[in-house]
Amino acid sequence: MTKINSILKNSILAFVLSFIIIGGVLFLLPINLFSGEIVENSTGTSKTISAPLSLSYFIGVGFQESEMDNIESFYLTGEGYAMAFCFMFGIPFLITLRVYLNSKNKL
Repeated sequence: MTKINSILKNSILAFVLSFIIIGGVLFLLPINLFSGEIVENSTGTSKTISAPLSLSYFIGVGFQESEMDNIESFYLTGEGYAMAFCFMFGIPFLITLRVYLNSKNKL
């Protein structure tokens, strides 16, 4: 019973650590990976521009205030949300699964 608890603790630890590391990289570094749209209002009319966005933009990291003068808003598209979900939860899940199966095989 203690071996099973040890395996589960290692698996949960692997998920939490990989989630924090991947999330930290995606939210703290301006890596433009995620499909999004920018709403710009430079001539008095709003126009939407498709562009890759970084998750760091949503917490105010990775851009200068002067770059945002004519920008009304920016947001991820459905594809961008799906990709962010895969990076934030899918990869840690696969790492956790690998740790779990590797630990289970050692029993």
